[in-house]
Amino acid sequence: MKPDAVRGHLDGLILAVLEDGPRHGYAIIEALAARSGGRLDLPTGTVYPALRRLERAGLLSGTWTTVGGRERRTYTLTRAGKHALAGQRADWNEFSAVVDAFLRPAEGTP
Repeated sequence: MKPDAVRGHLDGLILAVLEDGPRHGYAIIEALAARSGGRLDLPTGTVYPALRRLERAGLLSGTWTTVGGRERRTYTLTRAGKHALAGQRADWNEFSAVVDAFLRPAEGTP
């Protein structure tokens, strides 16, 4: 799947991955790939700017930690981030139901 396919949805995907607990940037990329069955392989140049934007917006909290002897920025979902995730899920459910009404084959259609 191309990175452009997630345009407009990346924030929600990142927030959902962090719902399970804090992760550093590369672990977020790995979790996105794992949860998508490998179909979502996003480059760092797509994910890291989104993480910084979400942190500036107060949806994530970032702290520097040492992981495997390396300094990494670890991100945690904030209360505002949890609220934003709930809103994005509601928006997605509404949007996908509308699109599904058009793209699902009509009954009796082969």
